[in-house]
Amino acid sequence: MKYTQLGRTGLKVSRLVLGTMNFGPQTDEAGSHAIMDAALDAGINYFDTANVYGWGENKGRTEEIIGNWFAKGGERRDKVVLATKVYGNMAADGDAWPNHDKLSAVNIRRAVDASLKRLQTDYIDVYQFHHVDRRTPFEEIWQAIDVLVQQGKILYVGSSNFPGYKIAQANEIAARRGGTIGLVSEQCLYNLAERRAEMEVIPAAQEYGLGVIPWSPLHGGLLGGVIKKEVEGGRRAGGRAAAALADTAIRAQVQSYEDLLDKHGVEPGETALAWLLTRPGVTGPIVGPRTAEQLDSALRAVELELSEDLLTGLDEIFPGPGPSPEAFAW
Repeated sequence: MKYTQLGRTGLKVSRLVLGTMNFGPQTDEAGSHAIMDAALDAGINYFDTANVYGWGENKGRTEEIIGNWFAKGGERRDKVVLATKVYGNMAADGDAWPNHDKLSAVNIRRAVDASLKRLQTDYIDVYQFHHVDRRTPFEEIWQAIDVLVQQGKILYVGSSNFPGYKIAQANEIAARRGGTIGLVSEQCLYNLAERRAEMEVIPAAQEYGLGVIPWSPLHGGLLGGVIKKEVEGGRRAGGRAAAALADTAIRAQVQSYEDLLDKHGVEPGETALAWLLTRPGVTGPIVGPRTAEQLDSALRAVELELSEDLLTGLDEIFPGPGPSPEAFAW
């Protein structure tokens, strides 16, 4: 495994981030524990989750699975850089109660304590705002965070799904207040097929020293060899990939992508991850394996070297928006 600093911090994290969203809904506890053990054995030290994972009536279940894994000992907690998120309402669907969601000081305090209990730990390494809260001023948010840092309950703070201007606003207010390091990471939707983050989110993250953590690196499976699987195994695409392939232009684009990779003798999913590892500002993509085999495939991406010819071909098939601000200014 290769490691890098998380943004401008001194924290060293693996170039792959273990996403846990499937733990509970897709993978049972025993299977989830096996994947976490395998990830740790492979050197992945950055684990990402969220308080709402488990979804519906099972919100919080993913954190509980991770907490039970930590409770097994073996220095599991000490070796892991643990990231979780706050924003969503944790009540059962339809039972939402005022002040039990978003980023008010009240909810941040409540949510941290609840996550710590489920995770069976006394601190969170990276506490992330899952979405922008348009109603709560950053002065209030940072005041709540400062208290939690002083209490030792969290160490760093990150954002998720923030536009560039909110990254700037959050860190400028943090700097004016003093005493807080501000945001150190941003999780955003970013992959070969979805490059809008290059317009402003990634430039803002680089300017303010945030590590970029792309989620959905295979774009819902679209970049994982979906057409080849369909032809060879009769396995139909589902979800976001199926909706995208219904567009004939997108299907032709994906076919060109798979044909290019066949020519170079590389696998689609591994290539999509390896491409993200070449991108400026990217700390590491989130991989969310449901099985040990999927984890093995992701691990191979760390060692995959993409030739300049292949990188040029990928840019031709999936052109980015271009440099900022030229891409939107003229």
